[in-house]
Amino acid sequence: MISLYGVTAINKSLKNSFSDGYGNYPTLAKLIKIIIKLPVKNNKPDFEFMDSFIADIEAERMSKLNSYLVATGLKDYTLTAKEQKALIDFEQAEFKEFKVTDIFDVNNSKSILSRDIIADSGTTPYLCASADNNAVSTYIAYDKQHIDTGNCVFIGGKTFVVTYQEHDFYSNDSHNLILHLKDAEKSKSNQLYLATCVKKGLSHKYSWGDSISNRKIQKDIISLPVKKRTARLRNHGDAHIRHEKTGDKRRNFIREQ
Repeated sequence: MISLYGVTAINKSLKNSFSDGYGNYPTLAKLIKIIIKLPVKNNKPDFEFMDSFIADIEAERMSKLNSYLVATGLKDYTLTAKEQKALIDFEQAEFKEFKVTDIFDVNNSKSILSRDIIADSGTTPYLCASADNNAVSTYIAYDKQHIDTGNCVFIGGKTFVVTYQEHDFYSNDSHNLILHLKDAEKSKSNQLYLATCVKKGLSHKYSWGDSISNRKIQKDIISLPVKKRTARLRNHGDAHIRHEKTGDKRRNFIREQ
């Protein structure tokens, strides 16, 4: 409990001291001089108060979470037979390695500089390389020649943020990639599943200093479930994704609090 309070105090101090971009970042020499504010008792840090304060906040959040789960029918949630089978099938699934280019048509996105757009000027998503808000920076109106087709997996080139994009979109200039399924069923659930496979399978390879590219991904391999005795992709993502969404509702509620 005490460490949670301390982390919050440190984060607040760091945010106030290093909030003006990449040119000013924390170093050991700078951190030694940082001062944080803590509650005191007899001129010493009041650790008992910190512990009690965090405990009260956690109790309040748990009470709100419990009320939310009851109101939304998610308390003591029981998986359907189909969802239970999906989890069992996943544990027993046979996996095979595929080249990314065997599964997807890979293309570079079109590129629009952020300085050339007007934020909130339209209804078409303008994507960036951020993990926030499913990579959507804002919604814009722009030249239709620069629009990219949705129902695809989108990779933020510089950050390797991998998302599913349901609708057509515009893209920023982060050297982003667009992956359209070749032969498999192009459902939203299947592509959410595949986006996760791409993220998990390749994230260890790429970073800001060594970003993904169309040239590099041509050699990349991911592991996918297959139907036994064949090399065809197995379309079992729907029920598995529905189960994950139930957990997401709970996690999103906690984050919002």
